Amino acid sequence: MLYREVAYSGAAAFCVDLFTSHGFSRSESALITDVLLCADLWGIESHGIQRLMRYHNEIKNGMVSVKSRPELAAHTPVSAVIDGCGGMGQLISVRAMNLAIKKAKTSGVGMVAVRNSNHYGIAGYYTKMAVKKDLMGICMTNTEAIGVPLFGKKAMLGTNPISLGFPAEPVGFIYDAATTVVPRGKVEVYSKSEKPLPDGWAVDAAGQPASDAAAVLENIMHKLGGGISPLGGGGELLGGHKGYGLGIIVDLFTGILSSGKTSNHLSLRPDRSDIAHFFMAVDYGIFGDKAEIKAKFSTFLQELRDSPKADGQKRIYTHGEKEAGTMAKRRKSGTIPISEKTLGEMREIAGLQKLSFPAFL
Repeated sequence: MLYREVAYSGAAAFCVDLFTSHGFSRSESALITDVLLCADLWGIESHGIQRLMRYHNEIKNGMVSVKSRPELAAHTPVSAVIDGCGGMGQLISVRAMNLAIKKAKTSGVGMVAVRNSNHYGIAGYYTKMAVKKDLMGICMTNTEAIGVPLFGKKAMLGTNPISLGFPAEPVGFIYDAATTVVPRGKVEVYSKSEKPLPDGWAVDAAGQPASDAAAVLENIMHKLGGGISPLGGGGELLGGHKGYGLGIIVDLFTGILSSGKTSNHLSLRPDRSDIAHFFMAVDYGIFGDKAEIKAKFSTFLQELRDSPKADGQKRIYTHGEKEAGTMAKRRKSGTIPISEKTLGEMREIAGLQKLSFPAFL
């Protein structure tokens, strides 16, 4: 698949114009864009600007309600439940994590469960919000059922990612990973590239290994059976039962605690999503001196990086380090790579929304 280096500022301006054309305010559009392009800055193409066509379609179909506003459904000093009322996932989620942060600053811990939301981008964006406030952040979301349970052949769980962030030097720790082998977005990238899926990523309608990315996506979209394997693969030898269990845990924190829906019950209608999220912020100072805790964790991470490398390997990374390095490089160059296929989709959307498509894009 061919890629082109595109000015970040131009891509961001186009996204803001697009979301504004759909009825969001300029500030809302800028916030959605910030979450979206953060993925591209971090090098997570699957959740970046290549998702524009998905968001465009979901807004046009009414799955995402532009004018709805989240409602507070339950509230305690340390917890809350927000009904997203079908709004844009990024806007709902920033509000939810800000509320969790506020509660953590006051009570030491803040937990917010969300129901009736939509896709919210990368989970790490929200844990990074807490890290920037010198807090530990935790975030989870369920998704449409596209992951098969261990030894199953019907999708029952979402990709159900978990993210945890903690302040550290020289770079914060940001763990963000699906509880399936890969998220749907990576299968979409392979489909666009017309590349076969690696062994162990997915199964077909009979529960057997599948390598055709387009066929896997077609089965997921039309509920024909099969889907993505749990983290660890389709058996117990490499820990598939562990990924399967983690996926269940995410649905507990999201769909169950919010009184929303679990992955297997998310609406199949094109005008309704019902995704559920969970956000948590912790002032780790409740466990002792914050400076000492942060310094000890920073030392531990550095010890991991400095530990002996396997033959042929030059470096050991800790989670969030690669993303921070990629962001620094792309900020310096002022560009992000966008595939020609995604640029084609952006050009198509521009025509549909009667937007000018900048020549440099």
